[in-house]
Amino acid sequence: MKTPYDSYSLKGLPKGCQLCVKGEKSVLFVSGVCSRNCFYCSLSQKRKNKNIIFVNERKISEKNTKALIEEIKQSNSKGIGITGGDPLLYINRTINFAKALKAEFKEFHIHIYLPTKLVTKQKLKQLSKYIDEVRFHPEFLSINQSQKEKQKDIDKIKLASLFWKKQDIGCELPMLPDKKEDILNFIKNISKFVGFVNLNEFEISDTNFNELIKRYNLNKDTYTIAHSKETGLWILEQLSSLNKRLDINVHLCTANTKNLYQFKNRLKLHNILPFGKKTNDGTVVYLAVYLNNLKELNQFSKDLKKENLTEFYFDKNKKRIILSPVIVPRLISQKKYKIERIEEFPTFDAIEVERETI
Repeated sequence: MKTPYDSYSLKGLPKGCQLCVKGEKSVLFVSGVCSRNCFYCSLSQKRKNKNIIFVNERKISEKNTKALIEEIKQSNSKGIGITGGDPLLYINRTINFAKALKAEFKEFHIHIYLPTKLVTKQKLKQLSKYIDEVRFHPEFLSINQSQKEKQKDIDKIKLASLFWKKQDIGCELPMLPDKKEDILNFIKNISKFVGFVNLNEFEISDTNFNELIKRYNLNKDTYTIAHSKETGLWILEQLSSLNKRLDINVHLCTANTKNLYQFKNRLKLHNILPFGKKTNDGTVVYLAVYLNNLKELNQFSKDLKKENLTEFYFDKNKKRIILSPVIVPRLISQKKYKIERIEEFPTFDAIEVERETI
């Protein structure tokens, strides 16, 4: 039942998750604006309710498919997950991005996360031309629903069967400890037309913290909800006993799966600048000289070339020259320049982990 990625599964992982745990999926955040207001939403303050677009850590504009494609190439991704907010609020934007990716990359896998509120047959038909796998987020965990309303939500999910194969239709469910019976019953009700269900260990964020601590206790790690993982394991156990009757794959994605595998493996696959050295954690170490402006950088590069030191990279974005370790001892002996060792993420935002003078 336990996978090599610190997650748990019944009958295996869907295609999107298989790529994701290996770090082979990028994330396209089409907007932070949503059709719903779930109390457990974990979007950051930076993104929640903001009409902004990110591909991984790179902010892009609606028409800038060039930057989208460049980020995929830098990440060496084999697919992408489209999320929000609610992608259906900006369906033309969502389709245009998906269309551009399919045109650029062969055998590129795209899955999408959809709150059910705005789902219609017509919208699903539009998406099905470019989306390989659809993942629904039902409403019963975020609001009180009558039986009629719950059935209406399920009927919307059923519509996907008109456009996708069963194994490519799924649901995403946060593991709320006080809702485990409701979650189990929901899975039983949708198992005939949904191929997989992802159970997500519940994490806190800056935007849901105040609401969540009123309802739940935290684990010792201070960012996951107590008994959330155990709830997912209980559901897996219940479904396992029904496995002969229920034709459905179930995956419990833990916080460790996301942080120690999905994210770290994506970092390890990401391109890095010349003369950098990757660490086991997916970060990269550079030896560099930082200067105030391009004029000073140009002069420094000329000085290096005069001394026949050509093993360096001119990084205009961060106003620095990255040095090969081969030439660093000579420069240190000259005592002319402040050489620094920087450890940072290889992502577009290049967040620094550590910096020290050598």
